[in-house]
Amino acid sequence: MMRTTTILLIAGLAVAATGCTESRRARNAATWSDQPADITCWTYGTETFSGRSTGKVEYNDGGRIAFVDAANGRYTTIDGECRVVYLAEGEEAAAAPGDPAGPVSPPPAVPEA
Repeated sequence: MMRTTTILLIAGLAVAATGCTESRRARNAATWSDQPADITCWTYGTETFSGRSTGKVEYNDGGRIAFVDAANGRYTTIDGECRVVYLAEGEEAAAAPGDPAGPVSPPPAVPEA
């Protein structure tokens, strides 16, 4: 009886340890690796930045992101609503907005009354 319980406990722990989902693995890879990312930011519905980082994108509590811009090699910080899409090994940039396979643009800004 004790041996069966021990075997079941070990088997349960092994299953639980390998139970990571793909999204969890992707999040960990993006958080702890130095992958480039496609970045698009908007302010009040207007696109303010679209580009790519050379490596890791850093986030702070205030909603600001910081990265090295691949286009000019400069350290860049941006405030606003941003979408960061990490690229897989050897993956090219995402398709253009409006393309069926590409990213979706945000809704237009609503004017204040």
